[in-house]
Amino acid sequence: MKHVFKQKSPLKQFVSELLSGNTVTLARAITLCESQKTADRKKANDLLQEILPHTGRSLRIGITGSPGVGKSTFIDAFGKSLTSLGKKVSVLAIDPSSAKTKGSILGDRTRMEELSKDPLAFIRPTATGNSLGGVADKTREAILLCEAAGYEIIIVETVGVGQSETTVRGMVDFFLLLQLAGAGDELQGIKKGIMEMADGLVITKADGENEKRARQAQTEFQHALHLFQPSELGWTPKVLTCSALEKKGIDEIWKLIEAFHSFTTKNKSFRKNRDRQNLSWFHESIDSLLKRDIFQSSKYSTKIKSMEKKISSGKIMPSLAADEILKMLLK
Repeated sequence: MKHVFKQKSPLKQFVSELLSGNTVTLARAITLCESQKTADRKKANDLLQEILPHTGRSLRIGITGSPGVGKSTFIDAFGKSLTSLGKKVSVLAIDPSSAKTKGSILGDRTRMEELSKDPLAFIRPTATGNSLGGVADKTREAILLCEAAGYEIIIVETVGVGQSETTVRGMVDFFLLLQLAGAGDELQGIKKGIMEMADGLVITKADGENEKRARQAQTEFQHALHLFQPSELGWTPKVLTCSALEKKGIDEIWKLIEAFHSFTTKNKSFRKNRDRQNLSWFHESIDSLLKRDIFQSSKYSTKIKSMEKKISSGKIMPSLAADEILKMLLK
């Protein structure tokens, strides 16, 4: 990462440009946070600490769903609806990574044709890299940077639906699950865990011949949600239908999210949820930094290679080998 903080543009100037909503500076700031270079990590931490007082004022919305459910099409229509209300919208579209290059391979920006042209919108496609949870390694940092740049609504679009793709719930305020009508019972086992965490569920593509099936699915899913344990936020999830192509049901979804925000603000669970998420981020960061330092340190590399050989030859249990490395760390 070169020349992020130029001589004519030190940290204070860079922050000033970011706070003014400069999208080029915002994009550079996110790239800086994604960098793995030691020098860039120091700059990124300084930047994030500087903008911290200007963060936390947005509404963070996570959107997930099976491949083919129409996440990008929905976000395109939903985002345009929000910008028509004068709101600044940022979309962090998390794409699957190429196994060879680690780069993003879908390019959601090209599938949000209308929103990508909107001056009130900022779309950032990001590869997942080595991260699980359906989000990129530095999604939390990107959220803070977008907030500092003045974006009122932050949308995090996850890769899809799977057992490991629920991390997004731990970094957003409202978690929206998109579902297709008539997708079949084979998907429900995968979605049960995510459905239990959803604050709202939307049956997409409710148009044409599919509209009747969508209404039926709405009833079935609403019944299914009633069987789950009540949310710790005190909120009762609702199921809606929409057609992104026909722009039907989009306004109702925003009203639902507004109702959620009002409800959780009044009962103080909104703030408590944010506090829990920050503590979780703190603990995850410790895990990540420890792992990185152990594997990058020459002090431990010889011992790790020795343990790997013993594990491969069946001479030691992986868990016992890990204990040996930990003992070295704690000396």
